[in-house]
Amino acid sequence: MARMARVLVHVRRGGAGGPARFGQSVTGAFCAAHEDAAVVSCGLERGRFLLSDAAFPGSAVTLLERPRSCPAKRLGEQPALALPAELRGRGVAAGAAVLLRASTGRVLLTRRAAGLRAFPNVWVPPGGHVEPGEELLDAGLRELEEETGLRLEAGTFSWRLLGLWESLYPPTLSRGLPRRHHIVAYLLLLSAEPHQRLEARMRPSESEVSAYAWLEPPVLEAIAATEEGAESWGRGPGALPPTVGAQLPTGTFLNAAPAQGEDVERVSTGTKFALRLWLEACGERGRGRP
Repeated sequence: MARMARVLVHVRRGGAGGPARFGQSVTGAFCAAHEDAAVVSCGLERGRFLLSDAAFPGSAVTLLERPRSCPAKRLGEQPALALPAELRGRGVAAGAAVLLRASTGRVLLTRRAAGLRAFPNVWVPPGGHVEPGEELLDAGLRELEEETGLRLEAGTFSWRLLGLWESLYPPTLSRGLPRRHHIVAYLLLLSAEPHQRLEARMRPSESEVSAYAWLEPPVLEAIAATEEGAESWGRGPGALPPTVGAQLPTGTFLNAAPAQGEDVERVSTGTKFALRLWLEACGERGRGRP
């Protein structure tokens, strides 16, 4: 597949700014060194994905977060670990990922193919790069169709921005210097169709997707709770079915990212971030909050 042009992230603070630099934490530009999250205004502007500390025309206010072990954060603390010049000039790419919830309450996750260069065998929502001329939703719907064969028609779903996640690969410096750096916009899509009808139209791309599963809320709550520092949602693994989907072990979805050594099959940390935001919003609505 030919390499497509990508939309790059720009950062603006106090009215001044410029392109985000590969390997330097974007989140860190908006929060104190000991923090890992900030509220920002974001939006596509003149072919770039702009993150700002102040609202601008067409922007949305949302949460930007990085993992505690973010390599870009660690690189800032260890100047000796300098990135090669060819990496420093890459910039930070914008991405979009679709958390698709069917009318039956199930959410679609896909396992990235083993041959992919970044995050192989990791479970994620469909997603990828934002291309020039696309809106975030356009990019998310395109990636959903490319990866799963699933096309959503206008009027069959609603959507909103959940939050932004700073993603680097490899995810820890113990596995080497970063080779990928993105800001991923997680979009929640609420389909009016049941998962059975959606699944009947799916034709996953073998080069990108090795498995998929429509997961029920109790499993999703347990997945969100496996991330360090996450609130307990009140359901332990013992309350869950032993398998999900096509006889996939439920325990696989509850694996956490290892701090050292080779990665394991698991749900990505960014996906857990998005699930927590969705579950928190569901809880607030259930308590009568807007």
